[in-house]
Amino acid sequence: MKPFYNLAGALAVLLGILGIFLPLLPTTPFLLLASWCFARGSDRLHRWLLSHRVFGEYLRNFEAGRGIPLKAKIVATVMLWGSLLMAMRRFDGITVPALLALTGTCVSLYLWRFLPTLRLDHPAKN
Repeated sequence: MKPFYNLAGALAVLLGILGIFLPLLPTTPFLLLASWCFARGSDRLHRWLLSHRVFGEYLRNFEAGRGIPLKAKIVATVMLWGSLLMAMRRFDGITVPALLALTGTCVSLYLWRFLPTLRLDHPAKN
């Protein structure tokens, strides 16, 4: 099973990186999936991802249950709904837009209601 987890994790990292550049492809869920897969497939790959210069702190905070920063929640919400609204306009009927709206609502509820917001303590400026 470990090779499967490692392959799935590598694919998730690749999709997460692509998500940085492609507006309809999310980054965060793929990186969280990669971390989950690597935790089950390879300690070395999991450590590599958690110590990554760009993604590491974000993933460590999430895995420790501290949540994600408020700025990340705002950006994720804006990108999610912007993408969903663009996609909804492409369909004439009501079914697909309604399903997209339901999906967006569920993701937004999870993001804002159940996922903790990381509190960053900023030192006072002298």
